Amino acid sequence: MRTGLNFFVGYKRAALAVMTGAAAAAVIGLAVPASAAPAAAVPAVTGTEHFQFMTTNGTTNTLALIAYGVFTAPGADHEGANNVSTFVFANGTIKLKHDNGTGTQSFNAKTCEFQINAHGKYAITAGTGRYKGVTGHGTYTLSILGIGPKTKTGACSTSQTAPPVAFQQVVDATGTITLK
Repeated sequence: MRTGLNFFVGYKRAALAVMTGAAAAAVIGLAVPASAAPAAAVPAVTGTEHFQFMTTNGTTNTLALIAYGVFTAPGADHEGANNVSTFVFANGTIKLKHDNGTGTQSFNAKTCEFQINAHGKYAITAGTGRYKGVTGHGTYTLSILGIGPKTKTGACSTSQTAPPVAFQQVVDATGTITLK
């Protein structure tokens, strides 16, 4: 029987990989009549961007996302392999790579309650659409609180395929971004 911190690893193998944060700025194109001279290039925008994403589903790799700062937009965070995340917005995507983070984990073998609190770093690696050419980096914090299932005998389940009965995950990320 598994006990301790490794008990809930299977609930969300990507839990520590979920720690991310990144951003981009929206570029506004100027409408120019066909006979007019070409418009000057829009200068790069640099600033602080915040991302907050969360889920109450302990078995998904897609989290609801809100970006605010240099730009404000709703989106979704799709967690991929090798610590690569894709933020999907209506006008494009942002890819970033993040570390596994460090922090604390706890598990209560009587109540099946588990917690993860961690922090780490990320770097933006690519963008599409309005976010093409985006660069940046930053830090994130992760907070997970959950309750694992119990077996018929009342003990905490050691099955790593059984979903938690309650789960909350919140990631806050902040960093500097530049959109070209």
